[in-house]
Amino acid sequence: MFILQNRDNYIRSCKLLPDGCTLIVGGEASTLSIWDLAAPTPRIKAELTSSAPACYALAISPDSKVCFSCCSDGNIAVWDLHNQTLVRKEKQHFDQVKRGLLQAWVVCGDDWKARANTRGPPSRQFQGHTDGASCIDISNDGTKLWTGGLDNTVRSWDLREGRQLQQHDFTSQIFSLGYCPTGEWLAVGMESSNVEVLHVNKPDKYQLHLHESCVLSLKFAYCGKWFVSTGKDNLLNAWRTPYGASIFQSKESSSVLSCDISVDDKYIVTGSGDKKATVYEVIY
Repeated sequence: MFILQNRDNYIRSCKLLPDGCTLIVGGEASTLSIWDLAAPTPRIKAELTSSAPACYALAISPDSKVCFSCCSDGNIAVWDLHNQTLVRKEKQHFDQVKRGLLQAWVVCGDDWKARANTRGPPSRQFQGHTDGASCIDISNDGTKLWTGGLDNTVRSWDLREGRQLQQHDFTSQIFSLGYCPTGEWLAVGMESSNVEVLHVNKPDKYQLHLHESCVLSLKFAYCGKWFVSTGKDNLLNAWRTPYGASIFQSKESSSVLSCDISVDDKYIVTGSGDKKATVYEVIY
């Protein structure tokens, strides 16, 4: 076991890439750290620096070549992990984006890098939130991004055209969200303790009320049939998609700050405020 020292900054989010060798860490600092876990002793191999003083959440594109970071200034920064750079803003290339250049970028690979060398990359900082962008998720096909903010809004973004598609307004700050892998449903966890499940194309909506304090994390099972949420009330709740029938509830000894689900949907892991991780086995 290794303990990774990320300077003295509070860590808010980390993402392990599918290769199992690369870890991206963000938090109360203007830099994201990229760790090489394959080295004899894990080390920071690169740092990505933005203008925002903090990063609240991270998402990785399905091909693991692009990283999206939710910034405390409300922007969503987009990073090219191959070149380890922030894709710069160039509004004059927006017409090229609409003609399909971005799709090549989302798919990534050498073809986009060759184009980027000759044309310059498209604008890739998503601006819209008027307060910190707090949470994020990306569709399985890598074409759509969902972000929640401390400005009480949830926004969706078209990654092919580089524009905002939708905005959903709430009466509470958004602390967590998850996009159903099978599409159609978005679950949102709020500071008010509510969870809302929205249909992304229809006005259908469900409000869930089992939490007693702010909802800190949320994750859909890969099958899309259920999801879990955790809160400051020490609770882990599992819900049926989309209407929110309670499947089970577990109370831990401290605030449950984060959660994740294994790709086979057999295990749930939580991280809590008393510095421990708990693994649950899901038995159908």
